Amino acid sequence: MQKFTIERLTFDTLTKLPNSWEPADYKALLTKTGYDNPDEIAANELTDMTHMALTDLEPTEAAQLVLEYLFEDQLTTGQIENLAHQMLTEKLWEENPELEQHEGFFKATQLLYTAYNGKFPRAEAVQFQVQLTAEDAEALSIFDQQPEAPLLRLLAQGMPDNTLLKRLFHEQLDGTSFPESPSIIWQLTPSKKTDKSVVFDVVSSAYWLDDFKYADTYEATTQADAVSEEAE
Repeated sequence: MQKFTIERLTFDTLTKLPNSWEPADYKALLTKTGYDNPDEIAANELTDMTHMALTDLEPTEAAQLVLEYLFEDQLTTGQIENLAHQMLTEKLWEENPELEQHEGFFKATQLLYTAYNGKFPRAEAVQFQVQLTAEDAEALSIFDQQPEAPLLRLLAQGMPDNTLLKRLFHEQLDGTSFPESPSIIWQLTPSKKTDKSVVFDVVSSAYWLDDFKYADTYEATTQADAVSEEAE
């Protein structure tokens, strides 16, 4: 067990994930809609052109096209058709049982929500900075590999007992095997690092970590996952 002082530095709600749709993604989607020369579109017009191309389709057709692009190697045609219909009413980035696909469903829904002026569910994510300060420098090495699991164990201790993360994953939080952790923390970037502290930029679904906005500075202990091949 390693002991840390945890301090929440910032907390924001997002409707779009950082760096989720790049110019190359928009061009690929435009090609899928039948657009002839996406490379000729000015970079600052790509987003609007993609929205326009998608809205030329029926909402479920557009959803199917976006899901095909994101999940081509993971889902069958039949699964994509079913999910495209579900996307109109369901928050698949929260409700779908496949956690590793949640970030992709969020990206798809955020794009379609904007293109269709709210016909799809509104996607909400959270982004925050958290500073972890250890009693000795050696403790920080716990975050060198698979940092999501030990970090989630620390974050959970700053959230209420009835928070969803604790209710669904109490065994993983208490133990040394948390293969779902990289599917819960979607983006994790270490910034300012000193001998005994590190600041992490965290992006996740509001579904899992919205309660962290209430966290004050506190002390908590954590442990790394025992084996690196736990996932899958």
